[in-house]
Amino acid sequence: MDSLTQIALGAAVSEAVMQNKVGRKASLWGAICGTLPDLDVLIPMGNAVKDFTYHRAESHAFFYMALAAPLFVWLITKIHPSTKEHKVRWLLAVFLTFITHALLDSFTVYGTQLLLPFSNFPVGWNTIFVIDPLYTIPLLLGLASLFFIKRNPKRSLKLNIAGLIVSSLYLVWSVGVKAHVSSIAENSLINQNITASKILAGPSPFNTVLWRVIGITDSGYVEGSYSLFDESDEIKFIFHSSENEFLKPIADDWNVKRLQWFTKGFYRVSNIDNKIVITDLRMGVGSLYFFRFAVGEINNKIISTSQVEKLDPEEIDSLEPLVKLWQRIWDEDVEIY
Repeated sequence: MDSLTQIALGAAVSEAVMQNKVGRKASLWGAICGTLPDLDVLIPMGNAVKDFTYHRAESHAFFYMALAAPLFVWLITKIHPSTKEHKVRWLLAVFLTFITHALLDSFTVYGTQLLLPFSNFPVGWNTIFVIDPLYTIPLLLGLASLFFIKRNPKRSLKLNIAGLIVSSLYLVWSVGVKAHVSSIAENSLINQNITASKILAGPSPFNTVLWRVIGITDSGYVEGSYSLFDESDEIKFIFHSSENEFLKPIADDWNVKRLQWFTKGFYRVSNIDNKIVITDLRMGVGSLYFFRFAVGEINNKIISTSQVEKLDPEEIDSLEPLVKLWQRIWDEDVEIY
C-alpha cells in the first residue's frame, strides 16, 4: 500500500496496543515501524528485475520481522528510558505494526514474500488497489481523534480502534467482492467459449466497485471489466495478442524466468524497437502498464539476452483514462480497454 496508509496503520495499531501509557510516542514509533519495511526500495539489488522482485521480500517476511522487533524495542527504550516498564507492550506494538504492514501489502496484487526463508511464494490476494481512500480515511479519522479529543482519552482510544475495525471490515468486503467477480468472470469465459489457463480479477484504482479481469489464453490474453452497478452479469472480453515466441531463444535466462515466476504467468511479450519486452499485466490500466522490462534484443534477426532495462510507462496526455474509469463504474457501455 501507499506510504500514507502504512504510516496511518502503524500509528493506529501502536496506539491501540500502548493504550495511552507512553503518550504520542506510540504514534511516532508506530508510524516509523509502519513505513520502515518499504525502505527496501532504496537498496540496489543488481538490476531492474531484481529490484522489482526482491521488493517486499525479507523486509516483509514474518520470520525476520520477529527477529527485528526486539532490536527496535531496545532502541525505543534507549531513546525513551522512562518507557522501559512497558517493554512487553512495546514488543507487541512493534511486532504487530510490522506484521500488519506485510499483511496489508498481501491484499494488493504486487506479491509479498511473507514466509521467507522457508518459502519465497509472493502472496498477492489482489482484493484492494495500492491506494484506496475508503481503507485509509477511517484510519486517519481514528488517529485524528487521539490528537484532537485530548480531554477524553478513553473515547479517543475507542475511536482509534473503531477506525481499525472499519478499515479491516473493508478488507473483508473486498475479499467477498473479488470472489463474486471471479465467479462472474469464469461464467462469462465459458459462455463466450474462451479457454483461459489463468484468470485474475482485481480492483481498479481507488475503489472496490469497478474490477478488471484478465484471462491468459494460448495466443495472448483477454481483458474485461465489471462494475457492481452493471445490470448484466456478462463481462465483455477483448482479446490482445502476446508474442511469446520471442522468449524461446532466451527462455533459460534468469531474468526471464524470474519475471514469469513473479507475475504468476500474467505477462505480455512484445517487440518494441527490436527489444524483447515483458510487461506485467497485473498492474496497469488500459494501455498504461507500470512495469515493463526489456530482457532481450534482436540483431540481424537473431534474438539474444541483453542488459535488463526497465521501460517507463507510456505517457498520458490527460486525465481521460481516469475519467473513463469513473464513467465505467456507472455505465457498462463505456469502453476502457
